[in-house]
Amino acid sequence: MDTLSPRPEDTEVWEPEPPVVVPGRNGAPPSDAIVLFDGSDLAAWSAEDGGDAGWRVEDGAMTVVPGTGSIRTRQGFGDVQLHIEWRTPAEVSGEGQGRGNSGIYFMQRYELQVLDSYENRTYSNGQAGAIYKQHVPLVNASRPPGAWQSYDVIFTAPRFDANGALLIPAYMTAFHNGVLIQNHAELRGPTLYIGEPTYQAHEDRAPLLLQDHGNPVSYRNVWIREITTMP
Repeated sequence: MDTLSPRPEDTEVWEPEPPVVVPGRNGAPPSDAIVLFDGSDLAAWSAEDGGDAGWRVEDGAMTVVPGTGSIRTRQGFGDVQLHIEWRTPAEVSGEGQGRGNSGIYFMQRYELQVLDSYENRTYSNGQAGAIYKQHVPLVNASRPPGAWQSYDVIFTAPRFDANGALLIPAYMTAFHNGVLIQNHAELRGPTLYIGEPTYQAHEDRAPLLLQDHGNPVSYRNVWIREITTMP
């Protein structure tokens, strides 16, 4: 018998064993998720200055109160899976960037745009599902104004060396209403309104931020999972 012949068990890996996660049912988060908003209160959120978040909680949703400022999580995150549902106002007001505008900022720096992009033309790298001013979404999967929509996002944080030089850029994969809109897109740095982005070294973990852009956009069912690499 040829003892040097490859065997099936030669390529079997038994350790480590992946931890068990119970999937959510009927829209519930999985068992290892950190629930950031369950419809009841803003305990997981603060204003940007650390004070109380000024948004309104009503009917299971939190809604931007224009002028109160953006809100951020009290906890910081690095690599994550995020589920978030959002709704632009049913009563249409304005056009382009002035219509149902908000944004989801990973690590307070890297924005996935929220906008009413249903029959509402604006610059393509600023519409709903854009990584703002960097990546145009693959498709426009927007629902009409007033309808609830969802983003499911995988965000990988950038890595820096001890001297602050970039080792690995940030990446984002995103689904809009279940449709792939960003496919492992490489970020060129923080998202900017004016100018070209460049990386500056920052902490490994930072809050998730939701933007007050002056429109009463609502959010609900927000949960996040921290992504860990198997040893």
